[in-house]
Amino acid sequence: MDIKLDKLLVEQTDFSLQADLTIKHGTTAIIGPSGGGKSTLLLAIAGFVSPTKGSISIGHTTITNTPPAKRPVTLLFQENNLFPHLTVFQNTALGVRPDLKLSRIQIDQVEGALEKVGLVDMGTRHPSELSGGQRQRVSLARALLRDRPVLMLDEPFAALGPALRHEMLDLVARIRQDQDSTLLMVTHNPDDALRIAEYTVLVADGVATAPQRTAELFNNPPPALAAYLGK
Repeated sequence: MDIKLDKLLVEQTDFSLQADLTIKHGTTAIIGPSGGGKSTLLLAIAGFVSPTKGSISIGHTTITNTPPAKRPVTLLFQENNLFPHLTVFQNTALGVRPDLKLSRIQIDQVEGALEKVGLVDMGTRHPSELSGGQRQRVSLARALLRDRPVLMLDEPFAALGPALRHEMLDLVARIRQDQDSTLLMVTHNPDDALRIAEYTVLVADGVATAPQRTAELFNNPPPALAAYLGK
């Protein structure tokens, strides 16, 4: 589904963000300097920040005033939000039923999601027994089960080393393709965008610019992006 931000304005105490653009179905990276508004953009789409003006639509539905839980969106943060007292299986199953009272079909769904992210034999472990990359895989498995048409990642792999980060990015790209979803990914690393994102949105000085093809944007960066990249 496409995401349309129509003359959107988000105002906070000492900060504002403007966005008037359409994000196409597929994978779009969001890049820019710290404090420029990248995370705010995702929070507005997810419904955790209310705009002062403008509207937000996903597909043909306006969701500007829709509560976060009812939006067709899953938002994954760098802090993977796993419950330490629950097992990998239970943390994943929260994506199906928060009360964890699963039917046989739902149990199979959870096991299938864990298999897709390479954790099929780790369901009985707890988050403290996992590596950082494995904990993010659990979060991705839970996101799979939510099965929302829009998946948004807020720098979830920033703390991982290059090899593991690339592995996780490739996994996300496969999940997006399998679910035929729209993926938005905040990153501070140009290589992440170039690896999996067809389009990239630059967010700087409180303005989100229209998406451009990723390779073209980095080959001919505007002044704000050039300054950020140190070019």
